[in-house]
Amino acid sequence: MTQIRLIGFDADDTLWQNETFFRLTQDRFEALLADYAAPDHLHERLITAERRNVGQYGFGVKGFVLSMIETAIEVTEGRVPATVIAELMAAGREMLAHPIHLLPHAREAVQLAADRGARVVLITKGDLLDQERKLAQSGLGDLFHAVEIVSDKRAEVYARLFQRHGVTGADAMMLGNSLKSDVLPVIETGGWGVHVPHALTWALEHAEAPLDHPRFAELPDLSGLADLLARLDP
Repeated sequence: MTQIRLIGFDADDTLWQNETFFRLTQDRFEALLADYAAPDHLHERLITAERRNVGQYGFGVKGFVLSMIETAIEVTEGRVPATVIAELMAAGREMLAHPIHLLPHAREAVQLAADRGARVVLITKGDLLDQERKLAQSGLGDLFHAVEIVSDKRAEVYARLFQRHGVTGADAMMLGNSLKSDVLPVIETGGWGVHVPHALTWALEHAEAPLDHPRFAELPDLSGLADLLARLDP
């Protein structure tokens, strides 16, 4: 039995690409509304709408599309053409149907965690149907002992989740690309928060790294998990 008894993995932008497709759709959104506002202004208005709406719409493509539509109505003062609304909805459907692209070393890292005897759990937030679809397409589903799709990632959510799996925060490690969602709240429970940065990070997920915290680690990519576990939990 290892000291680290549960290893959690975030999904989007940790195991597979996600934010890339949001950025491409945002570019499309800005092009559609170019006659009404500059790209920087549209970006700021969209982020404001997402921040305002995330508590009601949740995380994921559907909330993003609703925020784009709301922003389009606002910046055009209600004059946005129906064709633009239709294109934004079509863009959302394309995002929901986009094939999964695994990030480097994703399968090897999850397999390594399982081989060490830890309970391996996918811990992700967002739309239930979309997350289930992505997991099924990823080919990684059989490597996890459990899958937890949550509405948000706060310390109390992790604490309940760990308890349900028979561990405490002190027994747990979480790997993810978001300092705000995958690292800081897990450290708050007493666990290890391991940051695996992605080139693109949603503005609402930005946070400062707890560089001096003894239970914080950062890996350039998932290939570094083996060395980290060997050092922390030989």
